[in-house]
Amino acid sequence: MTFDSGQILDVTGPLEVLSHASRFLPAVRYRSQVVTKRGGQVVASCGLEFTSSPISEVTGRVDTLILAGGAGIDAAVADTELLAQIRRLAADARRVTSVCSGAFLLGAAGLLDGRRATTHWADCGRLADTYADVTVDPDAIYVHDGNVWTSAGVTAGIDLTLALVADDHGRQAAATVARQLVVYLQRSGGQAQFSALLAGQAADTAPVLDLLSWLRDHLTDDLSVAALARQINLSERQFTRVFKAEVGATAADHVEAVRLDSACRLLETTNRTIEQIARTCGFGTPETMNRAFRRRLNTTPGDHRHHFRGDNSVHSHQG
Repeated sequence: MTFDSGQILDVTGPLEVLSHASRFLPAVRYRSQVVTKRGGQVVASCGLEFTSSPISEVTGRVDTLILAGGAGIDAAVADTELLAQIRRLAADARRVTSVCSGAFLLGAAGLLDGRRATTHWADCGRLADTYADVTVDPDAIYVHDGNVWTSAGVTAGIDLTLALVADDHGRQAAATVARQLVVYLQRSGGQAQFSALLAGQAADTAPVLDLLSWLRDHLTDDLSVAALARQINLSERQFTRVFKAEVGATAADHVEAVRLDSACRLLETTNRTIEQIARTCGFGTPETMNRAFRRRLNTTPGDHRHHFRGDNSVHSHQG
């Protein structure tokens, strides 16, 4: 379900996942329908015009209701007739979901009361303020609470819908769809909306940007404050001040986060042992890496691998 000035990727991202699942998975057939309040032509926020059906004409049980977000969300939330239609369809739906600010439609319809939810990071504060009965998780890619699924901004709708496919047909099925879409099946609901690498892109000056790029390829080097300061010819005091101002974190915190990002990717995509990954990412020992995983992700390297791989291909020191 969408509306005028909706975010087009909130609509097309989930649609492509379901379409690819129907094309490439044996005996899987998702049938999708794009609806708006009145149907007919609708114009997305990017200017793309497309056709929709009236939501009032949807009869029978809807299996999965997906509510898109976008620039026109406030007008949609204020539309009592639209909210009534959403409540009607949600009453019999197996699951109800939202992408990005579509969570505000769920909230306005009373479908998030007493639940955990998320939305785009920039709107999490407003969602929490607007709907006091909702526990908002500002970091999650998506949140699954009962039969209600909510997701973060824009591309997180793809992550969410891959998770729905996995819920329906298993992780291997979702992995097949992800490969066809050339996206990673690696972002779980519990992963942060911002990775360390994305956070580092906020840096303004060439020396810091160059340092961040260099750092990713030198995770086993000495990455102490003193060593990093020497790398860009600053005193430790100057470096500490500049780095925190541009990156928004201390150097030590950022280094650990980048090492953790790298470890997660290797756990998800390779059969390297825990010991090998700990050394490759600069943690040194599995114990050190295990502590970082527990502190930052509330899990262990072994559990992380099992969650994403769903296999037991590597058993050595799983943490």
